[in-house]
Amino acid sequence: MTPAFPELSDRARDVFRMVVQSFLDSGMPVGSKTIARASGLNLSPASIRGVMQDLEEAGLLAAPHTSAGRMPTESGLRLFVDGMMHAVAPSEQERATIHAGASARGPVEEAIAATTAALSGLSACAGLVLVPKREPRMRQFGFVPLGTDRAIAVLVGEDGSVENRVIDLPPGLMPGALDVAANFLNTRASGATLSDVTRRIAAEIAAERAELDAATAKLIERGIAVMSEDGARRPVLIVRGQANLIDPAAAADLDRVRGLLDELEGKEEIARLLDSARDGAAARIFIGSENKLFALSGSSVIAQPVRALDGAVVGVVGVIGPTRLNYARVVPMVDFTAATLARLLA
Repeated sequence: MTPAFPELSDRARDVFRMVVQSFLDSGMPVGSKTIARASGLNLSPASIRGVMQDLEEAGLLAAPHTSAGRMPTESGLRLFVDGMMHAVAPSEQERATIHAGASARGPVEEAIAATTAALSGLSACAGLVLVPKREPRMRQFGFVPLGTDRAIAVLVGEDGSVENRVIDLPPGLMPGALDVAANFLNTRASGATLSDVTRRIAAEIAAERAELDAATAKLIERGIAVMSEDGARRPVLIVRGQANLIDPAAAADLDRVRGLLDELEGKEEIARLLDSARDGAAARIFIGSENKLFALSGSSVIAQPVRALDGAVVGVVGVIGPTRLNYARVVPMVDFTAATLARLLA
């Protein structure tokens, strides 16, 4: 069990902080002589070794090899992150880079992806964003025949997005029914969301105000239903910057990196992990085996909910990287990205 922060003496706390910070900078175990030279603690290497031994017995440090220095354990990193870390706000240039990503032209998904890529580049991690699938306002709806029993429903949004779905045609369609259905939708759909159109048309058909035969009405219902169901099935997960995970320190542990990249392919599991951070008031940090998904690859995840002005959660943003990532710098960066995305998704 990790000791609480107050149980460490001032000397132990200072040595521990130096070990952790050195490890986060270099990714390498730290020796007592290195701490003695760099710390300004006015302690001999022998005294520092004694303190490091005590910290190892407390489960906060570990020695990967007999003759090597010490490095923090996952429990040690948790103690550092929760009680000793001094956050560093993003610089003006870093904030400008994130803002530039959010200002990308085109569909909002492209701006979200650009913002995720910016976060990835600045943090040297893989960037992750989980957002609900947005309903575009409709510009045009059409049907393209695929033989006698199937067709492609085509939705063009005002933002330029295009979505295609294959549907089964109801029996008994009259010649030209696809055009009739498309015209019927387009006279009611322009500038409206799919859910608005669904409610409007359902009301018309129920009230028998729509001049449609039963088969054409069924075609319209199927066309808008397949779009609505697919959009609501799962949120959109955007991952950018996987290449950042293959750094010089990781090159010596290719099995770990390969496992991590494999885990990133399992997007449903990652989406579930990010979704678990939705209820947090601030960033949630998963260190190594604290999260089962990345236990084998020894990775850390920082995830923070994206909240609208009314406090509603509209997404989750985060990063994944090695456990030795720069938490003090990256946590505020994720927080700033969440605030930027909140304005984008409002």
